[in-house]
Amino acid sequence: MRNPKADKEMSVLEHIEELRSRLLKALIALAFGTFISMLITDKSIAILASPIGGLDNLQSIEVTENISVFMRVSLIQGVILAMPFILYQILMFVLPGLLPGEKKWVYWGVPAASLFFFGGVAFAYFVLLSPAVNFLIQFLGVTTTPRLANYIGFVTNLLFWMGISFETPLIIFILAKLKLVSSRSLLKGWRFALVGIAILSAAITPTVDPVNMALMMGPLIVIYILSIILASLA
Repeated sequence: MRNPKADKEMSVLEHIEELRSRLLKALIALAFGTFISMLITDKSIAILASPIGGLDNLQSIEVTENISVFMRVSLIQGVILAMPFILYQILMFVLPGLLPGEKKWVYWGVPAASLFFFGGVAFAYFVLLSPAVNFLIQFLGVTTTPRLANYIGFVTNLLFWMGISFETPLIIFILAKLKLVSSRSLLKGWRFALVGIAILSAAITPTVDPVNMALMMGPLIVIYILSIILASLA
């Protein structure tokens, strides 16, 4: 007779091995995406600098500043390029534990999450970035020449986290379909959500002024309200 306890322990070990394999594949995809991104990073930096008038309006004051900015942008681009494959690895790890009726929402949600992410990045770049940069630079009428690292840090944080934030309503909708959250619980926890949004906005923005925090908090609050609406529809 087989030992049920031994079978259970073997099953746990198999799950750990599966998780290790999925994480390794995700890391390889991230490394590959980052390597490919290095081929176009210089052009990407020029695009990111266009809202401020180009690289001529930025300055570097440290010896390693330029290369650190190059690596930062390459890594973020690598994450963006590898994200569909990373989401696929997460899907393959989670899927066996779901019921047949729940799997269709995960299948539908993963590609949609990628589209929502790119939509958030596009919204941040084409809608939020230029007004935010112009307001911050022209404030008080003082001539400002931002540092390259500070400016790229502000822009990449805004683009990346806005992309992540745009996935929130979709994630909440899927969790509500899986009966893990409800619109009532989200509505009751609005105070905690507001504090969390404020903390997240402070962490995302590279400066401590309230203007940058407000630029991040506004869209995040709207996204939270949209999440409640989608949860109620689910």
